[in-house]
Amino acid sequence: MNNEKITTELVSKKYKAGIRAYGKLLGDPTLRLNFTQEADAFFRRSALCVWQHGGPVTQRHVDAYNAIHSGDNQAPSILFFELSAAVASAPDFTPPGFFHELLLRDRTTGRNCAEKFAELCSILLLLFAAVDDQVDESETAYVDLCTQVLKAQIDRKIDPIAPYTPFSPSEPPVPVQPQTAAATAAAPAPDTPAEPTESVEDLLAQLDALCGLDAVKKEVRSLINLVKVRKMREEHGLAVPPMSLHLVFMGNPGTGKTTVARLLAKLYHAIGVLGTGQLVETDRSGLVAGFVGQTALKTQEVIDKALGGILFIDEAYALTNKEGGTDFGQEAVEVLLKNMEDHRDDLVVIVAGYTNLMQQFIHSNPGLESRFNKYLYFEDYNAQQLLLILESTCKKNCYQLAEDAKEKAAQLLSEAYETRDVNFGNARDVRNLFEKLVARQSDRIANAEHPSKEDLMLLTVADLNAVLAEEDPDSEKASTT
Repeated sequence: MNNEKITTELVSKKYKAGIRAYGKLLGDPTLRLNFTQEADAFFRRSALCVWQHGGPVTQRHVDAYNAIHSGDNQAPSILFFELSAAVASAPDFTPPGFFHELLLRDRTTGRNCAEKFAELCSILLLLFAAVDDQVDESETAYVDLCTQVLKAQIDRKIDPIAPYTPFSPSEPPVPVQPQTAAATAAAPAPDTPAEPTESVEDLLAQLDALCGLDAVKKEVRSLINLVKVRKMREEHGLAVPPMSLHLVFMGNPGTGKTTVARLLAKLYHAIGVLGTGQLVETDRSGLVAGFVGQTALKTQEVIDKALGGILFIDEAYALTNKEGGTDFGQEAVEVLLKNMEDHRDDLVVIVAGYTNLMQQFIHSNPGLESRFNKYLYFEDYNAQQLLLILESTCKKNCYQLAEDAKEKAAQLLSEAYETRDVNFGNARDVRNLFEKLVARQSDRIANAEHPSKEDLMLLTVADLNAVLAEEDPDSEKASTT
C-alpha cells in the first residue's frame, strides 16, 4: 500500500472512493442500484474471509470493518468479540449476486464491467489485509485466489440466456477451496439448519438460563404449550381455532429481544411448526430501497430467505416514519402483510422496538393490527442483573473481576440504572464496558514481565479506573479506590 499507514479514515476514504468510482462506470441505473445495495455487505463478508487468513483480530480490524459502508448505507457497529467470532466462522469467498448481472451485461454490450469489478475487488481486499500494517503471504495468496475465481468466470463463454452455474476449478489451491464457495453459490439454501436440531427441553433450558426476563420466559413457555396442544388436536382431527404466531417485542435496546427470537425460532422448529427454524434479522435499511418499485423486490428477497423460519424486524416503527413526500416504508409493509397472508404456515414475523413507538407502528395500519395481537414486553435489567451479566461475560471469556473491581462495577451499574434515560443500553452497555475493561487490562499487562495465567485473567479496579478516566478524565469516579 505504498508504505502508507492504514488508518480507519484511510480505509473509509479509499473504500468509498472505489465504490463511487465504480458506480459511475455502470451506465445502467438498475445495475448501478443493485451494485450500491449489495456492495457493502459483499465487501464486509470478503474482509472477514481475508482476515481469517491473517494474524489475530485487533481493534484496528473492528474499526476498519465498521468503516466499510458507502453512500447513504448504514454503518455497521460490530464489537470486538462479535468480529472475532465472525472471522473465525467466515465462509469461503463467493462472487456477489450482482456479478452475474455484470457478466451477462458485458456479454451483450461488449463492455468490461466485470473485469473492472475484479480489479476493484483485488484492490479493496488488499486494503483490508493491510489494516494491521502488514500483509501476510497467506492473505496475499488468498486475495489472488479470490481474483482468480472472478476472472475465471469472466473467461468462460457464457450464453446470456443460459442458467448461471458458477465456476468450479478442478484442482483448487490449498488451503482455500473455491469449489466449495462455487457450489454454495450455485446451490439453493438448505432445507434444514446446519446444526443438529436441539430438543424442546434443551432450548427451554437455554431460555431459563437467560438473566432476568421472567415475564417473557413465562409468556414464551405458555405460547409453546399452546402451539404443542394445537398440533396434538390437529393430529387427532379436532378443530383448532385460528391463531396468529406473529409477535411484537417491545422494550429498550439490549434487553435480549434478538436472543429470545432466535430461541423461539428453534423452538417452533423443534415442535414442528416451522420447517427450518432459521432467524433472519433485518431493519428498515434491509427492506426499503430508494426508488419506486425497488422496495417490493428488496423486501420480497428478505422474506424469501425467512420462509420456514422467523423474520425479525428490529426498529420496525421506522417503516412507517414518513420522510418527505415519499414513503417507501409503507410499500415494504404492504409486501410484508401480503406474505404473512400467503405463507401463514411457514413464516412467522416478529417486529421489535421501543414500546411507545411500536404501539404507534401497529396502530398505523389495520392489517398490522389484525396480524399482530400478541405482545411481549422486555423490561430493563436492574442493577443486580447487570452485574450478573458482566460476571457471566467475564466467565465465558475466561476473565475474572477482582473483588474491589466488582464492588466498584456494582456501584457504577447501579447509578447507570437509577439515572437511565432513552439512551440506556442494558446488556449492550455491559458488553461495551467489558470490552473496554479488556482493552485497558491489555495495556497494563503488555508492560508486565512474565505475567501469570491469573494475571492474564484478572480485571482489576485499576483497569476500571482507566476506563472511567478515558470516558471522563475529570470525573471523581475515575480516581483510584
